[in-house]
Amino acid sequence: MVKVMQKRSPDIVLLLTIVLLSAFGILIVYSASNVIAFEKYNDSFYFFKRQFLFLIIGYIILVLLLKIDILKLKKYASFIFFFCLAMLLAVLIPGIGIVRGGARSWIGFGSFSIQPSEFMKLAMIILLSKYLSDNYKETTKLNVFILLILFIGVIFFIIMLQPDFGTGLVLLMSCVILLYTSGSLNRYYVILGGILVIGMVVLIISAPYRLQRIMAYLNPWEDPLGSGFQGIQSLFAITPGGLFGHGFNKSMQKHFFLPEPQNDFIFAIIIEEFGLFGGIIVLGLYFLIIYRGIKISLSVDDLFLKFLSLGIVISLFVQVFINVGVVVGLLPVTGITLPLFSYGGSSLVLTMASLAILLSISQYQNYDFR
Repeated sequence: MVKVMQKRSPDIVLLLTIVLLSAFGILIVYSASNVIAFEKYNDSFYFFKRQFLFLIIGYIILVLLLKIDILKLKKYASFIFFFCLAMLLAVLIPGIGIVRGGARSWIGFGSFSIQPSEFMKLAMIILLSKYLSDNYKETTKLNVFILLILFIGVIFFIIMLQPDFGTGLVLLMSCVILLYTSGSLNRYYVILGGILVIGMVVLIISAPYRLQRIMAYLNPWEDPLGSGFQGIQSLFAITPGGLFGHGFNKSMQKHFFLPEPQNDFIFAIIIEEFGLFGGIIVLGLYFLIIYRGIKISLSVDDLFLKFLSLGIVISLFVQVFINVGVVVGLLPVTGITLPLFSYGGSSLVLTMASLAILLSISQYQNYDFR
């Protein structure tokens, strides 16, 4: 029995799951945003139309990536990284970067804007996958491990200059976990864990709003109209949902109780309208993507594709875990979107591009020929 690497049809289960989640996501964006959209723009479909446009762009990217040889992505890994780095640095330049909610995280072109930090997450996974595939045995060396951690830390620091703690945290955790899968020694991570804890404490203390979020997490009722407001309103959405929810477009919390319900707290609207049962189905579909992604990673021989697919799966898991953890009150508010659901063009396009790469890699799974 000889194993050969042969291009095949993409993983149909993964494809159908992506289509199902993205279709449900665009409907939830409409339901969660129509009240605030009508109030702000006199158009109930304002957010829906913009999100739908970005979803179409995402599907175009998906089709294009399925047609190219994804192995060639390794050749352009450095170019992709430096292009995203240039955009990330450009955000910090006054007049180019756009400030929203106290963070300079967007680059604007007329009424159109993108968030470079979102694309840097994928660029880092691609670049790190290239390095790990070329230097697989080097990560057990302490000096190499330190240099990689410092490199990841520099990118995290640049994102924090915006500041965008949520995106930076996802990038940091995804890259560190991917590095761990390469076979780095466990004792390195004990030391790294201590350093990260100290670093997080410094970051929290250095910004009063982060400390307020921690205090709101520990006791949201201490400041129910301030730092604890979002968390409390999220729980008010989840609790009445019961097993099956109130039904599509029947959320009460979107009526100016839960701030920006179409963004980071959209999972609360899902549970309010579709209940615990609906929330479990959504999480089950995410689990299916993660499961298929791990299976794809294990079934390809090429180390670059193996690390790349695993990195995409890890990033998706980290983002979903943190977002849902925040919404249900298990984690402090961090400002992390729910992939394929939260309103935002950059997040949606980046997620679709990442999953398109995963689908493309699935074409290189091994067949067994007797």
